[in-house]
Formats: sequence, structure tokens, C-alpha cells
Amino acid sequence: MKGIILAGGSGTRMYPITKIYSKQLVTIYDKPLIYYPLSILMLAGIREILIISNEDTIPLYKKLFDDGSHVGLKVEYAVQKAPNGIAESFIIGEKFIGKDNVSLILGDNIFYGKLDFFYNAVEKHKRGLPRRQAGATIFAYQVTDPERYGIVEFGGDGKAISIEEKPKAPKSNYAVPGLYIFDNNVVSISKNLKPSARGELEITDVNRSYLQKGELRVEKIGRGVAWLDTGTPEALLKAANFFGVIEDRQGLKVACIEEIAYQKGFINKDQFGAHINRIPKSLYRDYLEKIYNE
Repeated sequence: MKGIILAGGSGTRMYPITKIYSKQLVTIYDKPLIYYPLSILMLAGIREILIISNEDTIPLYKKLFDDGSHVGLKVEYAVQKAPNGIAESFIIGEKFIGKDNVSLILGDNIFYGKLDFFYNAVEKHKRGLPRRQAGATIFAYQVTDPERYGIVEFGGDGKAISIEEKPKAPKSNYAVPGLYIFDNNVVSISKNLKPSARGELEITDVNRSYLQKGELRVEKIGRGVAWLDTGTPEALLKAANFFGVIEDRQGLKVACIEEIAYQKGFINKDQFGAHINRIPKSLYRDYLEKIYNE
């Protein structure tokens, strides 16, 4: 299973911040926003990751993560020349994906809570689903304002019935967040898409292609999981405050990629210690030293 983080987009709602760099580098409490989606992939055991962004921001991601070896990852980078749609990720990442399945997460999506819904789905795809269940897995999050989202209707067996983008009369209250798992056919499906009215290759059209073949499965996200919006300055502030309270109360960091790498066995204690020694004196280093000495 490979992982892709789409961390580009024009980010016009965040201007003038996004005149300098993509919003995925904006700080959420004590770390860049992109740490949060990256941590989700890492916690699912995905270690080969492609970060897609615009030409100006890729060097900043390389400075942040390098090749990923310090946290036991293999990180690659690719440029999306223009915001041509989420589905273009699979065309850009064709060589990276190879013959594997792939999980895509949008670089501005944050999830917090019991995330077994995702980890279990990844394991199923890794093991190989029965043919009738193969294809794609999307996730369903209950919302009070479904008109603002892509909405999925699904049956008790987890099979998708319909999927709509910002419908005026929604058929369900379940939104589809920016987290997906696809089999290898997603590359050819994306290549055969036609741009939408807004000139983009739409992820909804990819999902519809799987739906038409009866290969779109839906996993419901249960209560107690927070899916945080980061589309506006106010939303970014709320997210930062949310994680600030959690970290202050528990004394544990959220989305600390070095800690995750160590706890998951991606790196050993010697490698963990060597990396800590390269970090300048900071509260972040103090926290990692505490984990190392436990």
C-alpha cells in the first residue's frame, strides 16, 4: 500500500498567507498542518509516501522531510503544475504507485480520535479483498449541513448506492472526507476522466466509476472522531486551540511523526536518539527526549 498526500491547491480563501506557501505549511498549534495527514498514513503502517504540491512549495517540503529516512519512511515528491483536480494525483503519481494499491489523503484534512475505521480498511486492502469487494473504499462522516459536502448514500452492507457533490436535496447526512483507498485501477480510471465544468479531474467522478461497477465500499466513521475543517483562518485557529487543549491536558503530542516512527518500529532507539540530537533546543526536542527516556 502506497500513500499520497495532495498538498497543493490555490488556497485562495487563505490569502495572503498562501501567497508565500501552500496552507499545508501553516502552523496548527506547534507543527505544520501537513504533519497531521502524514501521521494518519504512518499510523496505518504506510511508509512509502508521495507528496504532491506546487513548484514553489515542494522545496519547503523537502527541507521539512528530506527523504523521510529519519522517521523510517521513503518520501518522494511531485509537482502539480496547476490545481487540476484531486484525481490528477493518480496520473502524476502513476510511476510511484506502480502495481500497488494506494491511499490518498488531502493535505488539509485532520482526523482525531479512534481511527480504526481507516486502519482496518487499509489492512483489508493489503490482504486483498474478495473480487466482489475489491475496488475503492471511501468513508462517511455524519454532518448537520450536507449541502456543503460531497454526500454518499449507502446500504447496511456498506455498498455505496449514490454519491453527489453538494446536492440541494441530499439523500443522506453522510459527507465524504478527503481520505480514500483505491486499488491499482484508479490510475487508468483517472486517465480516462474528462474535466468537469470547472476544468478539474474530479475525485467524485473516480468514485462514481467504481460505483457503476459495484466496487465502491463505504466505511462509516463512528461517534467520537473529529474531522476538522481547515479551510479558513477561523477554522485554523479553532484547530490549533483544539490540539493545544488536548496536548496541555494529556502531556502527549498529537501527530508527532518522530514518536510515531519510534512506537511503530519504523526506527530503533539508536536512530531515534540520533535524530533527537540533530533537533535544536526546543519544547519539541524536550518532549522527544522524554519519550526516549521512558
